Amino acid sequence: MKNLVLIRHGKSSWELPIRDHDRPLTKRGISDSHLISDKLKNHLPNKFLLWSSTARRTLDTAKIVAQNLLIPEELVIQDKAMYTFDYKCLSKFIKNINNQHDNLILFCHNNAITDFVNKFGDTYIENVPTAGVVFLEFKQDDWNEIQDGKVVKTIFPKQLKNEAKRSQ
Repeated sequence: MKNLVLIRHGKSSWELPIRDHDRPLTKRGISDSHLISDKLKNHLPNKFLLWSSTARRTLDTAKIVAQNLLIPEELVIQDKAMYTFDYKCLSKFIKNINNQHDNLILFCHNNAITDFVNKFGDTYIENVPTAGVVFLEFKQDDWNEIQDGKVVKTIFPKQLKNEAKRSQ
């Protein structure tokens, strides 16, 4: 069985005249990244591998989550191939992961995440929001053969904020 956790980077800034790859997180992006990492703690497998796109906003999201999970920052693997907005490229990346790793956490971009979830998951999601998390489970034991996955959990910042308001 293979388990995949897809995390979209936090909200990023469009205010600076810089390359897309270099865009930083906004204050909300930082806050939402902390918010989701608190909820992630209770739902992660014992052993997993962390991969991140090399884009600044994605890597910063990964670093915040790693810090809050007490994972050394240097254990976040950066890969340029994850700087993609195409689910086919994301799928190719995932299918080439070494099978010794059963549990992956990937920090990446939309539309790749939403399209991947809708292609390989059993639940339609209109849009995975910034700092959104989707947990997928696959019955296959080979990443290259994954198909017909099951969406076992989603964590979206807006839902967490709404829950917090209701409990006040």
